Order: sequence, then C-alpha cells, then structure tokens
Amino acid sequence: MSTSAASAAFEQEKISVEQLAGARERIRSELSKVIVGQAAVIDELLLVLLSGGHCLLTGAPGLAKTLLIKSMAQLFSLKFQRIQFTPDLMPADITGTEILKDTGGSRQMTFIPGPIFANIVLADEINRTPPKTQAALLEAMQEHQVTAAGIRHVLPEPFFVLATQNPIEMEGTYPLPEAQLDRFMLNSFIDYLSEDDEVAVVMRTTTNDVAELKPLFTAEQVLGFHRVVRQVPIAADIARYAVRIAAASRPGRSGAPKLVNDYVSWGAGPRAAQCLALGAKARALLDGRAFVTVDDIRALARPVLRHRVLLNYRAEAEGMSIDDLIAKLVATIPENI
Repeated sequence: MSTSAASAAFEQEKISVEQLAGARERIRSELSKVIVGQAAVIDELLLVLLSGGHCLLTGAPGLAKTLLIKSMAQLFSLKFQRIQFTPDLMPADITGTEILKDTGGSRQMTFIPGPIFANIVLADEINRTPPKTQAALLEAMQEHQVTAAGIRHVLPEPFFVLATQNPIEMEGTYPLPEAQLDRFMLNSFIDYLSEDDEVAVVMRTTTNDVAELKPLFTAEQVLGFHRVVRQVPIAADIARYAVRIAAASRPGRSGAPKLVNDYVSWGAGPRAAQCLALGAKARALLDGRAFVTVDDIRALARPVLRHRVLLNYRAEAEGMSIDDLIAKLVATIPENI
C-alpha cells in the first residue's frame, strides 16, 4: 500500500472511531421513535452489528422483536429480508433454487437467489422449522456463502442473521442443535416492559401517526466499523480472563467450580471466549474507549454464554436458571490474573 493510500485508510478509520463514539446515543434517539424501552437489547444488537456477528433474540410474542430488527436495518441502510420459519419450509425456500430458463432459443439452468441474499436476514421463529431447514443457514452464517448444485454463491456484505424464538411454546418446535446455537454471537433476552413503557406503547400504536426513521449509516460504513472494532487492542490478561470464564463453564475439568459440576451437563466452547473478546472491543468503542476492560467482558457474559451452557436435570429441579448460574460462575473467576 502506498503512503497516500495508507494515510487515507488511517483517516477513514479515525472517522469511523469518531462515528462509533457517538453512535449509541444517535441510534437510541432515532429508535425511540418506534421502539419503547429495551435499552439493553438495543445495545446488544448494536454490538453484534458492529462486530459482524449473528444474534438470537429470545422473548414472548408482541415484544417488538421483528420491529426492532427491521428498524436497525433502516438505520444502517441495509437490505432487509424476513423469513417466517414454518414446519413445511424447505432449504431451497431460504437459499434459492435452480430453474430451467429459456435464453434466446437455448435452455439452461439458472440460479434464482432466495431471501437469504440480503444484508440482514430475520429468521423469525427459527425453532419452528425442522433441522434440515435450520441447517441451510449454517454455511451462510459461517462462510457467508451458499452452495447450490456445486456452485458457490457469495452473499452480500455485510451479512447478519438475526433469529427469533419463542421460549414459552414447545409443541411443534425443533430446538436448535448446539452446533448452530454456537454460531450466534449473542443470545439476547427480551423481557416485558415496565407499566409506564407499556402505556407509552399503547398510546403510540393506537393512533394514525407513523414515525419515519432516518438512515444514519451506510453498508460501507458498517464494513468499516467491523475493521475498526477488530483493531481495538486487548491486553493478554483480559483475554485470559475471557478464556477462563468460558473454560470454567465446562464440567468435569480441572478447576471447574463446584456449581458447574453440580448443575451443568455441557459447557461453552472456544467460540465463547472469542465472542466475549470481540464484543468487548465493540463495547469499549461505544463507550468512547480504545481499550478493553474486565467490566466489558463481565457485561457480556450472560448473552454470550446463556445459549452455550446446557443445564442438567438437577438445575431444573432446584430452579436454577441459566442467568443465575452465569452470574455465580463469573463471581468465581478472579479479576486479577
């Protein structure tokens, strides 16, 4: 790279850092036109978009999961596609299929892209479709590509899968396998609103007023944010702290806490520590810092681990929730390493 090109790249990254520093408040302000409350979920979703990961949103119906994701796509000027997952959905319905097409007197097979060819793909109620169709997302999530008839089709960049699932209905659902759950950077839990916030929702949604969101960023800027986030330095002892949190969730291993051996049947893999570190870098930038702290790692422990740690029957019998276990687990890991 020439000196002028390197200088231009540096200036662009400097601009991206400055944009990120004020991004949280700007996005919150714009989203407040259509979304009430849910500040923690908005922050977690923002971390995923800035880091280039995928997110699983878990919550009861009617909590604006779909509206939130669609609104995020508007703010970042990203192409949005919604796929409603149902028991009869087939893999080709997601990825696309080949059809026989007449092209000027000759016939040839032509690939017709499916709805997955977008920047933000909302996989709505992902646990309502069989594993065969769920697996159609695996290659796209990991490799950002789709293979059809032996031909590789590259997905547009940036590419995110934001999936929702309903935790209260188990009939007619197909729980995601652990290998696919692990592909999601975070599992964000959307809870019910406070009374005041719910009143605000009712007042806002029962009128003829329709709020219009103003795009704040472009797809090119999002890709720039991905590069900037990965350039944030992380100290070796902070990275080791993230690794120890993930490793401590694995039962039967040397040094595993007693509560993990008592209540966990399967722990988090190496990707959990990677997500802790990457998410912490994005969180630091949003806070206006160019360095990662232990608090950044600790703040992300629940959304990173809650879909990667599998509780056993004893935990369920004693009423131990996954969030309670993660909080107690983090408390056992010393900050000073």
